[in-house]
Amino acid sequence: MSAPEELTVDVNGFQTRVWRKGSGPVLGFIAGYGGLPRWVPFLDHLAERRTVIVPSLPGFPGGERGHTVLDSHLDWIVAVRTLMEKSGLVGADLAGSSVGASMAAEMAAVWPADVRRLALIAPLGLYDETDPPADPWAQRADDVPGLMCADPEVWKALKAPPEGANSIEWPIEQVRANEAAARIFWPMGNTQLAKRLPRIAAPTLLLWGEHDRVMPRSYAARIGALLGGRHETRVIGGAGHLAELDRPREAADAILSWTS
Repeated sequence: MSAPEELTVDVNGFQTRVWRKGSGPVLGFIAGYGGLPRWVPFLDHLAERRTVIVPSLPGFPGGERGHTVLDSHLDWIVAVRTLMEKSGLVGADLAGSSVGASMAAEMAAVWPADVRRLALIAPLGLYDETDPPADPWAQRADDVPGLMCADPEVWKALKAPPEGANSIEWPIEQVRANEAAARIFWPMGNTQLAKRLPRIAAPTLLLWGEHDRVMPRSYAARIGALLGGRHETRVIGGAGHLAELDRPREAADAILSWTS
């Protein structure tokens, strides 16, 4: 994999990383739980046909400590909107996974004219007490890899320190990403996103890993009902919650075909 271009933008006084690679129409991607401490094959597959822009959420890898000034869900929505504006994503196609899918859905709901087509991989932000999602923040550290990916080794490889990484800063950055996500979804992962989903005007693709252990597949039907006829749901075989990590080619191809 060749390295992407790396830029930084200011969000609330914190420098935030933005990756850019490829050519063609712009496609934004907002990463899932844990963020992206490194470029992954899924993004390369997207960049084969699109200009892929990948902004880091505040507090996630590449997002410094920007989450520390976000005290409400509205703060997060405004911060991500600012990030989209400064990354050149207003009016573009937008995809996201897990945590990032929830924020991508918020962008499409609050500013419906500014997202052309939308792809969501198992978004967080909804909660049904009769079929509750798993709580990633309540897990033992050893259980998280198998919760996020069908193949736990994929998660471990994503989070493994690269050669030459600062041995102290790397794990701090990973813990900070979990803290940032917790600030978005406390309490119990319910951001009341369901109330805003009917505002989404963009045709929406819902992607679910076959073996998602975080968000039950019933939530795809719940989201689809709120979107009406403007959506399609697909299941990625052999994938877990972060389907783009388990099955990068399949997830990328689904998104590319939907946004073409």
